[in-house]
Amino acid sequence: MSRPEQSSFARCALHRARANRRRWLAMGFSFTGLSFAHASFAAGALPQGGAYVAGAGEIASQSNGLLITQPGSTRGVIAWNSFSIGRNNSVTFDNGSGATLNRVTGGSPSSILGRLSATGSLYVINPQGIVVGSSGVVTTGGRFVASTLDIGNDAFMKGSGALILSGDSDASVANLGRISSSGGDVFLVARGTVTNAGAVSAPNGTAELATGGQVLLQDSGSSRQVFVQTGSHGTVVNQGQIKAAQVSLQAVDGNIYALAGGGTRMRAAGTATRDGHVWLVADGGKVDARGTIEAANADGKGGTVDTIADRLRVGRVDVHAAQWNLASPVFSIDPETAASLSRNLSRGTSVTVSATDPAAGDLTVSSGIRWTGNAALALDAAHSVSIASRTTVANSGAGSLTLRADSAGANNGGSVSNKGTIDWLGSTGTVTALYDMNGSYSPGTIRSNADWSAAAFSGLKTQVTAYRLVNSLTDLASVSQNLAGSYALGKDIAASQAPAVAQIGATGTPFTGEFDGMGQVIDGIAFAPGNVGLFATIGTTGVVRNLGIANASGSTFPPKPAGLVAAVNAGLITNTYSSGTITLVGLEGALGGGLVGQNEGLIERSSSSANVHLPAGTGGGLVGVNNGKIRQSFASGTVGGSSRAVMGGLVGVNSGIIAQSYATGSVSGMARGGLAASNSGTIQESFSTTAIGPLPASGPHGGVVGSNSGSVASNVFWDTETSGTPDGGPGVSAANGLTTAQMSAPTSFGHSWDFSRNGVWAMPTGATHPVLRWELEH
Repeated sequence: MSRPEQSSFARCALHRARANRRRWLAMGFSFTGLSFAHASFAAGALPQGGAYVAGAGEIASQSNGLLITQPGSTRGVIAWNSFSIGRNNSVTFDNGSGATLNRVTGGSPSSILGRLSATGSLYVINPQGIVVGSSGVVTTGGRFVASTLDIGNDAFMKGSGALILSGDSDASVANLGRISSSGGDVFLVARGTVTNAGAVSAPNGTAELATGGQVLLQDSGSSRQVFVQTGSHGTVVNQGQIKAAQVSLQAVDGNIYALAGGGTRMRAAGTATRDGHVWLVADGGKVDARGTIEAANADGKGGTVDTIADRLRVGRVDVHAAQWNLASPVFSIDPETAASLSRNLSRGTSVTVSATDPAAGDLTVSSGIRWTGNAALALDAAHSVSIASRTTVANSGAGSLTLRADSAGANNGGSVSNKGTIDWLGSTGTVTALYDMNGSYSPGTIRSNADWSAAAFSGLKTQVTAYRLVNSLTDLASVSQNLAGSYALGKDIAASQAPAVAQIGATGTPFTGEFDGMGQVIDGIAFAPGNVGLFATIGTTGVVRNLGIANASGSTFPPKPAGLVAAVNAGLITNTYSSGTITLVGLEGALGGGLVGQNEGLIERSSSSANVHLPAGTGGGLVGVNNGKIRQSFASGTVGGSSRAVMGGLVGVNSGIIAQSYATGSVSGMARGGLAASNSGTIQESFSTTAIGPLPASGPHGGVVGSNSGSVASNVFWDTETSGTPDGGPGVSAANGLTTAQMSAPTSFGHSWDFSRNGVWAMPTGATHPVLRWELEH
């Protein structure tokens, strides 16, 4: 390019840069430390003075460009005096699937106005600043990194593990052109300002813009890969388009501007191994989001957007995702934010708003929120949640509302107060309030739907429920003070180092309230001898749901029944599981099950992997004696007994109903059955792969039942190979004995078994037997 042509191009590039700069300055920020004039006058240039300082390769001139060849997919580091590319020039790195770090040691910023490409990964490090101009195009097969922060040669050449980028330059990184990585990630990193006003594409990786004094860069196939370790009060701006599997903008203690414009500005599309996820993170600073943000998984469903900052402005953002999370130390939902929440909820995006400050994290709804449809709104506060007077939160559709105080389970007295109106008259969804055991609940005005009915398997009693939070073993003991109350597990509780945990309630004083585990786990309970089971008795109106009792242990003796969740259940247990060990001591009359000792009520969608041991008596992998109903449940533990024991893979003795359930463990005892040792009730649409252990030949045994005076339907099966017996037991047709290969084929189970997408059963790839479809959803 001649000098007049170069000068003319420089003036045009400078004019475009100044136009962009004026636009950004009008919004309150600038490109501190990056001289566009200086960069633009290098428009006709190519990188100068390059030499390998680590690794090996060749740098050769070609027509209007450079070709850098780095053989064998190796890694290399090149030091350059300058690294700029004119509009009509190109620089190509043939580095296989390797990586090349380009460090600029001269005093000029890098201006990429032409083409920069690499077959592998490419790093450009320039403390003077980097700009990809509006005519610039960067393409890589692997990762592309543009940074004003430096990386150590040794760490880079190692090629594995995390990299630390650090520096004190206030120069900026900006993209006005097009940057794409077909197989990796795109990272733009600076201490001062990072701006994208062009297009960034990383369909198989993450696109991340970050500012900080020290930044961690790591490899991850499923989450963010750039983490700011030291803040710099920097600014991240996106006014262009970013499309990637996942997108992250981080300024930590600075500001993030995700600005409005035509079309979608940020889109995370996910891959087979990455969920579609967008992060806007300025923990100690500000996030100003406008325009459209999209996040979805590779199948077009799901997707999450996180906006985290001390100050959030989200009134003009449209979020297209399954979930939108907003977090700030203290949160007040003002009119602008309320309008945005209402709009996005009505679009179908569920929203969680969190106040996160451990000491003063209150969340206040100061302006009304109304939406239609099925999206869920959760208001979580580290301390307390309140709805202001003359403020209404309302839904028409099937949306749910959760008001959660003490969200970290700190036992800080967090409360829920409604001074306004919660209007669910036109909704079939639910309203849930959760408050600290030592806090308070003020319901205010709540309008519920008289025609509401609980969803199947939910275990809910009412449309609107307020729960006291159980966050500790002390809280757990407090449940016995009000056995008719409603409780929820606020967090996982570790009980392995605690003394023996007392049962909730007693035989004559059953638990008649609600206990929702919220998907949390009580781990390592050691029950007092003779009192095995978190609940002594669950009464007829009692409900236990969504609870895990893990690695529990205990021993009992006749005539006390034992089960890790409940000794006796006369109510409802749903979506609950147990693991651990029960030992039954003594001879006649011992009774135990991995989940429940004796069931008089309903157990559904629950399971146990607990091991049950006894010298005599009755034991089952899930339930010892079932006089109630068990449906869509299973057991996988070992049920071991002596020649005086009655043992079943699922149930010891059944006089109730077993439906759509199965057992896969092993049993030994005098009487033993894959599903039940003794059946006088009904068993239907179930199966067993339970191993039937060798014990007295005279003892009743069978792949399904040991003895039977009840009904075993024709759609009940057992695995003849894993069970070790061709006999299903009395009343069970030999035709219902299947080989392991047959057990893995849905067609073997007949038309009454529903393996459709919405059916009860599923056959995962490679499985040797069916599973309940709800298992795949947990």
